[in-house]
Amino acid sequence: MNQANDFAVSRMIRSLLIAACAASCGAGAGASAAPGGMRDITSLQLSKEMSPGWNLGNSLEAMDAKKPYAWGSTNFQETEWGNPKVTQSMMDAVKAAGFKTVRIPVAWKVYADANDNISPQWMARVKEVVGYARKAGLYAVINVHWDGGWMQPTYKQQPMVNARLAKYWTQIANAFKDADDHLLFAGTNEVMVDGNYDPPTAEYCSVQNGFNQLFVKTVRATGGNNAKRHLVVQAFNTNVDAAPTCNATLPTDSAANRLFMEVHYYDPFNFTINARSHIWQWGSIATDPNATETWANESHVDEKFQKLKTAFIDKGVPVLMGEYGAMLRTKPDPSGKFRKYWDQAITRSAVQHGLVPVYWDNGYTGDLEMGLFNRATGAQAFPDVIAAIVGAAK
Repeated sequence: MNQANDFAVSRMIRSLLIAACAASCGAGAGASAAPGGMRDITSLQLSKEMSPGWNLGNSLEAMDAKKPYAWGSTNFQETEWGNPKVTQSMMDAVKAAGFKTVRIPVAWKVYADANDNISPQWMARVKEVVGYARKAGLYAVINVHWDGGWMQPTYKQQPMVNARLAKYWTQIANAFKDADDHLLFAGTNEVMVDGNYDPPTAEYCSVQNGFNQLFVKTVRATGGNNAKRHLVVQAFNTNVDAAPTCNATLPTDSAANRLFMEVHYYDPFNFTINARSHIWQWGSIATDPNATETWANESHVDEKFQKLKTAFIDKGVPVLMGEYGAMLRTKPDPSGKFRKYWDQAITRSAVQHGLVPVYWDNGYTGDLEMGLFNRATGAQAFPDVIAAIVGAAK
């Protein structure tokens, strides 16, 4: 055959393979795959395939801002916070446990030069880890995480942040432009003014919404599969109460129905992540009124998640609960009864209300920590908690 005929035959075979995959590869009812693996599927449809999720916390976002990285080297800071280097076997273990999505927090600034050019070697490492997730059969979400705290939502800082955010996402999006729709981008993480936990001002809302818009516009401009990639924009400080008000208007997008809203959930703080607190019981199974906070019980959870369902999900916008979890408290609760119950209840309510819950695992499995797996071996450190989360998502 001549070259033209070769191309025609190749195109025909490719079309047949794509059509076959659309029918049998879990694309969802009525969905079909386009060349490159971008299915004709809304973000809301996609979200139904992603629960439950798990965070690769304290790994690719680990850093020591005081320890210079030699731009272009492979001497990364991935293990700086005590977790081992990420491996394929770790991702395989997450998949085998029943999780469907891995959120991969990523730091970029420590690996960028003075002009915000990201080290190609670091980009290759991030691609390698995303590849582990995809080979394991997991959805993957990558973001710009805390990254040293340079993303302050003030009018004064906005020009600098906009320039850096656009440059980073142009590079990240170009690096992954051929990835299929099992990879999602999340533009920011817990954007707030350092130390200010008050409700957001009009300024903070305006600036954060601006970051969201810039992120979407920047990714779409890179073309390829990014023209239709599912993107995750964030509520101010990922706050459940701020989302329906501060971030009710989503960014303008050239792609229809391809946006998620992201929130995080750690209520009540004294039970979930305050290591100094005496609060160690939770919910309807609590027996000691001095060891619990009754305001943040099961009905509180349902109320919060219903608020998100009404504001977003019922309007066709899925909600990624990108982080949630409760620390282990071995002294008052050696069996982990209340931690497991909280994890199970939050997961169940999230899924029932249409949210995608993604558990926060920081990699550490000792007292007052939140890890579920042994990061070095992939072994389940708390199989009962994992089973509770996975079971609650069904």
